[in-house]
Amino acid sequence: MSQQPAATGGGFTSYAEAVLDVLAAEPQRAAVTTAEGVVVSAAEFRDQVHRLAAELAERGVGRGGTVTLLTGNTAEALVARYAANLAGARVVGLYEGMSPPTMAHIMASVDCSVLLVDEQLHVTAGELLRLPGDGVPPMLSLGPAGFAEDVLAAAAHRPARPVRGLVGPEDDWCIRHTGGTTGIPKGIRMTHGSYRRSLGHLLTAAGEPPRYLACTSLAHLAGIFADITLYRGGSVVLRHAFDPGDVLATIERERITHTWLLPPLLYQLLDHADLAGTDLSSLRRITYGGTAASPARLRQAAEALGPVLHGIYGQAEAQHITEAGPGDQERTGRGGHLTVGRALPEVEIAVRDAAGTTLPAGEAGEVQVRSPYVMRGYWKQPELTAEVLKDGWVHTGDVGYLDEDGYLYIVDRIKEMIVVVGGHVYPAELEELLLGHPAVAQCAVFGVRDAESVEHVHAAVVPVAGQQPTLEDVRAFVTARKGRLYAPEALHLVPAIPLTAAGKPDKKLLRSQVPGGA
Repeated sequence: MSQQPAATGGGFTSYAEAVLDVLAAEPQRAAVTTAEGVVVSAAEFRDQVHRLAAELAERGVGRGGTVTLLTGNTAEALVARYAANLAGARVVGLYEGMSPPTMAHIMASVDCSVLLVDEQLHVTAGELLRLPGDGVPPMLSLGPAGFAEDVLAAAAHRPARPVRGLVGPEDDWCIRHTGGTTGIPKGIRMTHGSYRRSLGHLLTAAGEPPRYLACTSLAHLAGIFADITLYRGGSVVLRHAFDPGDVLATIERERITHTWLLPPLLYQLLDHADLAGTDLSSLRRITYGGTAASPARLRQAAEALGPVLHGIYGQAEAQHITEAGPGDQERTGRGGHLTVGRALPEVEIAVRDAAGTTLPAGEAGEVQVRSPYVMRGYWKQPELTAEVLKDGWVHTGDVGYLDEDGYLYIVDRIKEMIVVVGGHVYPAELEELLLGHPAVAQCAVFGVRDAESVEHVHAAVVPVAGQQPTLEDVRAFVTARKGRLYAPEALHLVPAIPLTAAGKPDKKLLRSQVPGGA
C-alpha cells in the first residue's frame, strides 16, 4: 500500500480541529490539570497547540511526514500530538518499556523526521542519544533540557493563529505499534477519517461534562479517552502513573467522573485499604478492558463501586468493537465466561471457522470485525495486511462465540492456545478458573515447549497474603472443575505478574524465566 498522502477532502475537519473548536467555545474553563496540580485553561491549551503547529511547520513538518513522541502523562504530550497532527504529520508514540534500540528501529521504519521529548523521558532520550550510528532523528524538547532545543520556548514567540484543513480523511493520524518489550512491533495505520468518526460515538454515563482521570499511559488508550473527554467539553486530570492509593485520593479530590483501567489495576483499587473511606460519589463510569476479566472480581467491583462499570473489547486494528454496560457483569456463558458485550454502533461481528463459514450462535470460531473504524493496514507490510484485513473484515485472531441475543464471549487468542496431548488449553479460560481458587490473588497461564516441541501448561500465581498454594493443590482444584487436560504441569509463585509496556501480562518474559522456555 502506498505511503503517499491522499488528496485532502474538501471541508474535512480532523479530530484535532474538532477538539480545538470545542475548546474555543469555552476559553476560560479548565482543559487539563497536570500531575503537579497546574490547571491549563482551554484557551491556553488551544493557543499552545496553534503556536507549536506553526513552529513545527516552519521546521519542515508537514502532510505525509512523521513525528515521534517520547512523552509521559503531561499536558505537553497532548499539545505535541495535537500540534503535529494539525501541521499535517502522522504521529508515532514510543512506549515506556521498549528498549532504546527498538525505539530507534521503529523511528527509522516510519521515516521519522523529528522526535519530541518531554521532561518525563529525559533519561530515555539520553540513552537514545548514546546509541551508535545516526539512526535517531533530530530531537526537540518540550520544555527546558540540556540535550535538545526547547521547541515550546521557540513556539511561544509566535502568534496563536489557527491552522486548518491540512489533512484529508484517508491520511494517517497515527501509526500505533503493538505492545511488547522485545522485537519490532507491528505498525498499525489509523486514518483521520475513521478516528474523527469514532469520536462521535460518545461515552455513555461519563458525566456531563466529564472529568476524566488519566492514570495510565497517554500513549495507549488513555490518550483516546482524553480526546473524547475534551471533545465533549470536559477536562482531563493527569497522573504520571497508576498507584491505587493515589488514584483513590485523586478521584475524591478532583471529583473525577470517569477513568480507564485494565482489570488487574481495577483489582488493586478493590484491594486497597483506603477504598472504604474514600468518597467516590462523583464517579459515573469506570471503563475496563484490555485483558480478560474475572467474573467474580467484577461482581465484587460492582458491589463496591455501584453501577459504573463499562467493559470494552477491541483491538488496535479495529478500535472499539463491543461494550458491556452495568449489569452485564452478571451475564456469563459456557464455563463461566464473562461477556464482553454487544457490538457498538456501525460495528459488524461475525464468528467464522477456518474455512470462512459463518457459524451459528453458540459455536466458537475466529471473531471477525467490519466497521468504519478498522485500520488502513500495517505500515509497509502489505503481506501481513492481506492476511489480517480481508474484504474489509479484520481477522482478530480471537476465539469466541455470539449468543442468541448478540452478546459476544471471548474464549482466547488463537496464537495463545496451548496444544497439549489430548487437546488444547485456552489460557484465559484457565486463568478465570484459577482466580476462583481461595489462595490465588492473580495469575497468568502460558505454554512452554520442551526439547521435543511438546507444549506444557505453566501457571504463574501471586498468592493471597498468608497463603502458599502448591502444585498438587492447584492441579486437584483444576481437575475437579475442568478435567486433567487443563491441570497445570508447573506452578510458579511470584510476587507480581510482570506487565508489558501496554500493561498486559508479559507472558513472553514469564516464559523466558523458565529453564529452556525462552
